[in-house]
Amino acid sequence: MTGFTLAITAGADDIDELGHVNNAVWVQWIQRIATAHWDAVATEDQRAAHAWVVTRHAIDYRGNVVAGETVTGETWVPEPPKGARFDRHVRFVGADGRVKVEAVTTWALIDRATGRLLRVRPDLAAAFLGRPSVNPHATSVRASDSH
Repeated sequence: MTGFTLAITAGADDIDELGHVNNAVWVQWIQRIATAHWDAVATEDQRAAHAWVVTRHAIDYRGNVVAGETVTGETWVPEPPKGARFDRHVRFVGADGRVKVEAVTTWALIDRATGRLLRVRPDLAAAFLGRPSVNPHATSVRASDSH
């Protein structure tokens, strides 16, 4: 596996006073797709030994999403990590085909036992590198399912 996709449907709790998904919710969705990608590619031993933390988000908001609307999130890591960190790209596309949100987030690998940063080994990085392809088995969740 390289890239990963996840469909998310906005729930009423995701909507702000302007009638669309709140910007803070997009950050939660970025973390959700990144975590789902890790869970999909990592072994049980890897998940037990390592955790990922965000060190930076850069987000461009390009469109609005309302309650009941579904977006497809895509995430990929285009370049090998630098030490303990790598940049993850995320894009959410609406049913109309328009990009709603794009982001680049920097993640760091942590050793769960020590809490210290770990260099991302090439074998671990290989599971993330590349763009997502169309996935007929992509996961779909309602945003309110994981609050």
